[in-house]
Amino acid sequence: MAERPHNERRGHFVTRTLKLEGRLYRYQVFVPASKVPRPRPIVLFLHGSGERGDNGRDQAEVGVGPYLSQHTADFPALVVLPQVPDDEEWLGVNARMAIATLDAASAEFNADPQRTYLTGISMGGYGAWEIGLMQPQRFAAIVPICGALKAPHDERRTLYVSLVAKEADPYTAAVTQLKHVPIWMFHGANDDSVPPHDDRALYRAAKGVGANVRYSEYPEGNHNAWDATYADPAMWKWMFKQRLR
Repeated sequence: MAERPHNERRGHFVTRTLKLEGRLYRYQVFVPASKVPRPRPIVLFLHGSGERGDNGRDQAEVGVGPYLSQHTADFPALVVLPQVPDDEEWLGVNARMAIATLDAASAEFNADPQRTYLTGISMGGYGAWEIGLMQPQRFAAIVPICGALKAPHDERRTLYVSLVAKEADPYTAAVTQLKHVPIWMFHGANDDSVPPHDDRALYRAAKGVGANVRYSEYPEGNHNAWDATYADPAMWKWMFKQRLR
């Protein structure tokens, strides 16, 4: 996809490619307005099931992408938007790919390693836990939206967080391994695609081990908790206050 001419006073999307383990991936990077001082904060965004593919565009159409398009003049951070191939998950090579796109964008656009953040929606909410557990020292904050640890339904057994899948208590294992990382989970109470059970269990486990975890549940919300979450200035203010020490 050709890059469009852009106004330096507004943020814009650029397309990049990555070769990893014999595969070619296309991903996007939102580059903020030039007034944003360097080094810049950087956010890794993981899309949901409906945005899988190989065109390098669909992952920007749902979730954080539309919010960024509405806030090109004032969004204060880089955002990396990788894409998982059809019928695959944020596991294995795809999790490594997401980290590699973050590495590449951080180097190219002068990101601040002390202000590196992770968020994802639905399948990407699972991915946020997976990748957070892969690199627990890297992220200053994690925001999983309508995610979970275990498969939500029998027909989607491939959707899970592999790094705690064999634990007797995966909830306590996950929040213990990420105890030092500020995490804010969001979920709709009426979510029938990924029910909120796991997020509630994670929050209970987090309180039990003293982990730095918040949980917000939309009482009337269904699966799409991301539009409300990304439109919430309080979430972004909280995220960008966090930094590695």
